[in-house]
Amino acid sequence: MVCASAMFSVAAFAGDKETLGAPTDKAIDFQRGASSLKYEAISFHNHILLPIIVAIVVFVAILLAICVVRFNKKSNPIPAKFSHNTPIEIAWTIIPVLILMFISIFSFRLLFAYHNIPKPDLTVKAVGYQWYWGYEYPDQKIGEFTSTLVKEDKLSDDQRAKGLYLLAASDPMVVPVGKVVRVQVTGADVIHAFAMPAFGLKTDAVPGRLNETWFRADQIGDYYGQCSELCGVDHSAMPIWIKVVSQADFDAWVASKGPKTAPAAATTPVSTTPAPAGAAPAAPAPAAAPGATN
Repeated sequence: MVCASAMFSVAAFAGDKETLGAPTDKAIDFQRGASSLKYEAISFHNHILLPIIVAIVVFVAILLAICVVRFNKKSNPIPAKFSHNTPIEIAWTIIPVLILMFISIFSFRLLFAYHNIPKPDLTVKAVGYQWYWGYEYPDQKIGEFTSTLVKEDKLSDDQRAKGLYLLAASDPMVVPVGKVVRVQVTGADVIHAFAMPAFGLKTDAVPGRLNETWFRADQIGDYYGQCSELCGVDHSAMPIWIKVVSQADFDAWVASKGPKTAPAAATTPVSTTPAPAGAAPAAPAPAAAPGATN
């Protein structure tokens, strides 16, 4: 129910041409979600925060309008002499506290969902460098490989059509659909941030510290993000490409990335034919004559 309503509300703002996994031109709402965490985050914003924010803005605007209309110099030439109102002061202290307590119930629930990682089906280590990403799959024995920016003049026609400038990367992080993926994030030099809007992820990559986050993608496709922590002159050149595939395609990708087995070295076969019965042993080589020189 929550997921469906969140997806509907996002589509209503962005229109039918919304791009899955990438920014949509002229859209005004959140990027379309593709994981349970993003659905919950969108629902929290649209159904809890947004109504409260709108109600507060309308209430304050009405109060300002009343003050402007009723208590200006022309309408109220003789101002009141009092300066305090105890009931109102109590109310404007207690009501905001109650509002924040109400918000915290849903906020903490979402926060716990982010931090209580289910049993992972897959672990990927993401390392931020100046200015590219390195990915390692410890469970699959795949060593770190790097993913760099595809420069504008190297973009394919399809990438240009999708508007993937500064989002296209040389190598994706490949994960299977419907599986819990634990992402361990760290930095090698300065602080970076691993951010993927479609999955609702944003985790700092801090040198010397290993942070963790997770996601479970529910749709096959290509998803794009970027480093979202100012990390130097080429901060904008750190795209993140997550490719969600079927389990069979993921297994095939792992096999292609896994260590290559070297062919066995050829050996000379040893003869096992027994010597003929009664054969005389070979005569020893004659000893060199005393005083002989080469």
